[in-house]
Amino acid sequence: MLSIQNLHAAYGKVQVLHGISLDVPKGKVVTLIGSNGAGKTTTMRAISGMIKPKEGTVTLAGKNVTGMDSHQIARAGLAHSPEGRRVFATMSVTDNLLLGAFPRFTRSRPRGDIEHDLQNAMELFPRLRERRHQLAGTLSGGEQQMLAMARAVMLNPEVILLDEPSMGLAPILVDEVFRIIQRLKQEGRTMLLVEQFAAAALAVADYGYVLENGRISVHGPADKLQNDPAVQAAYLGGGHSH
Repeated sequence: MLSIQNLHAAYGKVQVLHGISLDVPKGKVVTLIGSNGAGKTTTMRAISGMIKPKEGTVTLAGKNVTGMDSHQIARAGLAHSPEGRRVFATMSVTDNLLLGAFPRFTRSRPRGDIEHDLQNAMELFPRLRERRHQLAGTLSGGEQQMLAMARAVMLNPEVILLDEPSMGLAPILVDEVFRIIQRLKQEGRTMLLVEQFAAAALAVADYGYVLENGRISVHGPADKLQNDPAVQAAYLGGGHSH
């Protein structure tokens, strides 16, 4: 569904990704774990068109989207919920969600039943239903994170990229975010998850990749990685699980 081959990316002269390859099969949750500075967010930005890869290919649902602009890749079916919860602060929660579906209104994505999906999003994120008329800028950080995720779902995408969905959240909200990811998985959504909580990410994922200094050091089924002594020592020790 989403395939990355030999991806290289840089910021100016600083090479961050050194030829990484990974696959996100349809209906699966794949997680990318690694320490800060390993290149996880750069990978997400290169996939979603926020930065242009230096070399390598990104294929989405059989279509080569390498080097395309973000809005073109979104129309091809990629929803990116970026780190830092970018929401439209001066618009209501409902309008933020409808904006997520914008390519469906313009028919550059299959339209489907937008009203039904809006209700579904409110069910999935009950906090958003309670605050649906509020301006997004008045929401707490946790609620803004829910909104960024819900907006990605509203595109009805082929693949959802979730970049650090638990970042900066209180533990109770981290648990809620992972419950929602689990429910999206049960709905058959295809997701690539970048996450600092490696234990929680591997618990929800089907497959995992470990990124070290811009290279994939190890990958395999998530349960195998959970039991890998090297992965446990580096990523599943103190402070990395909740």
